[in-house]
Amino acid sequence: MVNLTINGRQIKTEANTTVLEAARANNISIPTLCANEATAPYGACRLCLVEIKTARGRERLVTSCLYNVEEGLTVQTNTDRIRKIRKMLIELLLARCPDSDVIQKLAQEYGVGKSRFVEQSGTNKCILCANCSRTCEEVVGVSAISLSKRGTEREMTTPFGDDFSDVCIGCGSCSFSCPTGAITVEDKKGKRTITFPHNIVEFKLKKCSVCGQYWAPEKQIKYIAKTSGTPLTDYDKCPDCRD
Repeated sequence: MVNLTINGRQIKTEANTTVLEAARANNISIPTLCANEATAPYGACRLCLVEIKTARGRERLVTSCLYNVEEGLTVQTNTDRIRKIRKMLIELLLARCPDSDVIQKLAQEYGVGKSRFVEQSGTNKCILCANCSRTCEEVVGVSAISLSKRGTEREMTTPFGDDFSDVCIGCGSCSFSCPTGAITVEDKKGKRTITFPHNIVEFKLKKCSVCGQYWAPEKQIKYIAKTSGTPLTDYDKCPDCRD
C-alpha cells in the first residue's frame, strides 16, 4: 500500500494506481474529459492537471490520469494556479466546440463566460481526445477511425476521409465513449447511421427471426461470430428471443 496526501487528506491506496484513480476512489473530484477506464491512460484534455510535491520536495504540475501514486506524495487538485490553467483550457475547448453542452457546463462551473479565442464555425463537438479511436483499437480491436492531419486541421475521421470504412463494424462503441457527443448513432428502418464530425457511415441491421425487430448491424454480428468461432446461425434471434 502507498500513503499519500490529497487536498490535506491522508490516503492509502494500492501501488501502480494513478492519482486520478486514487482521488476518485476517495470521492475527490478532478475534472476530466478523456479518461476512460476501458483504455490506456492518454492525457489528451489536460483538465486533470494537479500540483504535486514528492517526498524529496520536488514540486511540479502533472496530469493525474498518467501519474502514479508514490509514497509521501502530496497532491493539490484545486489551487488558484490549477483553476487558472483549467480556465484557459476550457476557453480553448469552448472556442473549438462552442455548441457542446458538456463544454458549456464546464465553462459555467469555472466562471468562463466567453472565450477570448476565435470560435470555430460549424457544429463541431470533437475535442480530439481520441477516446473513440482508442476504444475502437484497444477494446473492439478494429481500428476503423483515427486522428488525421496536423495543427488546426487535425480531425477525427475514417481512412482517406471517405464516408466508408472497410473495417468498421458499426458497433457504436466510438459514440458510447465520446465525452462530448461528437459521434451519434441512429437506428431507423433497418439501417444504422453513425455520424462522425466529418463523415457519415451506414450499416444494414440484422432482423430477428422471431420478433422481427432489428437489433444489431450485420457486419458486427459477422465480426463477433468470426472472432468467437461461433456459427452465424447462433445470431438469427435477438437477445430477448433467445432461450
